[in-house]
This record gives sequence, C-alpha cells and structure tokens, in this order.
Amino acid sequence: QLQLVESGGGLVQSGESLRLSCAASGYTLDYYGIGWFRQAPGKEREGVSCISAQERSTDYTDSVKGRFTISRDYDRNTVYLQMNSLKPEDTAVYYCAADASGRCTLRPDGYDVWGQGTQVSVSS
Repeated sequence: QLQLVESGGGLVQSGESLRLSCAASGYTLDYYGIGWFRQAPGKEREGVSCISAQERSTDYTDSVKGRFTISRDYDRNTVYLQMNSLKPEDTAVYYCAADASGRCTLRPDGYDVWGQGTQVSVSS
C-alpha cells in the first residue's frame, strides 16, 4: 500500500527558501502523477504544482510560477518542491498526493493517496 510522508516545512522569513520532500513507501512512484497542494486556515485546498508520471508534464499555479520547482528523484522514490523567494501568502499546510492514472492536475479530486502535511510559515 502506497504511503506518502511530507517533510521540510518550517518557519522562514520572506525571501528565503525551503525544499519540501514527499517520500513514498510501499510502492514505486514512477507511474504516479504527483501533486503538491496547500491549505491555509479558513481557505480551500489549493493546487500548487504537479508532475506527471515519467515527467512528461509539470504545472504550477500562477502565484508560484518562477519561484517554485517540482522534481522527481526516482532512486529515492521522492518528489521535491523547491520553494524560493517565499512570501507570507505562501504560509499554509502543504500536502503531496499521488494519482494512480499518472496525470498532472492541480485539481485535488482524483488523487488517490495523500500525505499528512507539513507546515510552512513565512514571516514578513
């Protein structure tokens, strides 16, 4: 059974960087599409970035384009989200999720497995 564990969150100042990790166990991620989502208090879950199986495509929400980069490490069975130039509005709990169909989509419906989340807090 596939399980996902996020790590790498923390408290940083505006302009600094963090790298989030989504480590998988129980099954290879090679054929899954992986999405990163975030949810701030009182707001709906928002798709941040995604990468399809075999890296055929990636996508980013407009507010993070040019600042965030998603990547895969097949040897480590892990997907990363490099977040640069962080802003206070990036503050949220960040989740990774896996889509067995291999799609890259920023919509949360259709993802089969979710991690427990990691908190990212950016101070001004």
